[in-house]
Amino acid sequence: MAVERVTRITATSPKNFEDALNEGLKRANKTLRGLNRIDIVSQGVRLVNGKIREYEVTLDITFVLE
Repeated sequence: MAVERVTRITATSPKNFEDALNEGLKRANKTLRGLNRIDIVSQGVRLVNGKIREYEVTLDITFVLE
């Protein structure tokens, strides 16, 4: 029987939402093992002087506990 845990992270990118998602996944893969699901909790942008500076995604990452 597997036991899973969910951790929430926020990742950003100056390019687009997909790149922010990939950056979050890349970082999670460095420290977590057994990743098996990502849910996008929210997406947003950071503005500077009325222009988009960064794309931001908040992710729930599910992984199996060893």
